[in-house]
Amino acid sequence: MEELISKISSYNIFNNLLPGVLIAVIVSSSTSFNLILEENVLGFFAYYFYGIIVSRVGSLVIEELIDKKLKLIKKRPYDEYIQASKKDEDIKLLSEVNNTYRTLIAIPLLTLIALFVDFLVSKFSISNNALIITFSVLLIILFFFSYKKQTKYISSRITKANSIS
Repeated sequence: MEELISKISSYNIFNNLLPGVLIAVIVSSSTSFNLILEENVLGFFAYYFYGIIVSRVGSLVIEELIDKKLKLIKKRPYDEYIQASKKDEDIKLLSEVNNTYRTLIAIPLLTLIALFVDFLVSKFSISNNALIITFSVLLIILFFFSYKKQTKYISSRITKANSIS
């Protein structure tokens, strides 16, 4: 287990594992949902997966809301980021920290959603099957748009790399 953890990048620890552990602890302590797993290896992978969900919500929902809808943040074009990060390697680290903050913003949002769902479950006696189906559909949507966004980044980098040659 220690060997596995040592191979994980700082980015993955701060943007996936840490948020996953935090969301598991917060949701488990504030709702009837138990996201804490006793078995270490299974727990590690579950928390990492929870963190990926939190990170994707940050990337797709928080970024969309703050950057594009509310225009509270002014971002530079991605191709400028690529060029600048080649000249100044600290930009990559700063971007990682920036993404961590964005991910951390998603934790209270997801906690509020979990509290609301917990309320709905208790008030309307929603079945576990209905919750699993709903959650599965939401995950499909979340990861579809994550895939789409990642593909756009890859295509942008390919275009940029081919234009330099």
